[in-house]
Amino acid sequence: MEKHDGPDSGKVRFDDPWYDALASGWGELDSTGAPASAVPTARREQEDRSARAADVYLEVQRSAAFQEVRSRYRRFVIPAVAVFFTWYVGYVVTATTAPAFMARPVAGAVNVAMVAGLGQFLTTFLFTWAYARHARLRRDRAALDLRWDTQELTRSVTGGER
Repeated sequence: MEKHDGPDSGKVRFDDPWYDALASGWGELDSTGAPASAVPTARREQEDRSARAADVYLEVQRSAAFQEVRSRYRRFVIPAVAVFFTWYVGYVVTATTAPAFMARPVAGAVNVAMVAGLGQFLTTFLFTWAYARHARLRRDRAALDLRWDTQELTRSVTGGER
């Protein structure tokens, strides 16, 4: 008894990556006998609309409002990351190069290393709170306005689809 599970078995395998090739029109002939267009007309129209929508996004990206939102984001994030990274590296370097200092007791069994480690957690929460507050007060409204404008422009370009 022979088992025919190879490529010539005639069975269609649904996990075959080429299974949908003919369904997409690739490799078929049109009515004149010439190879069919790889991209159907409806898909071309959709790609044209997508290209116009992409132009809308590029226009918004170049706008002064978008640049202001991005600069507000950078003005907060870059210094915050620098401060936090410096604080973290300082903690690690001090822990490895000055173990006697880190072992110095502060109160009872609590030493400098424990206080600094808890300070890492505290500053993480403080930076998270400060970031959320900054976003809420300085960026969220402007970003929502940009999003609304972008959706309206995209809807007008794509003819109401989306």
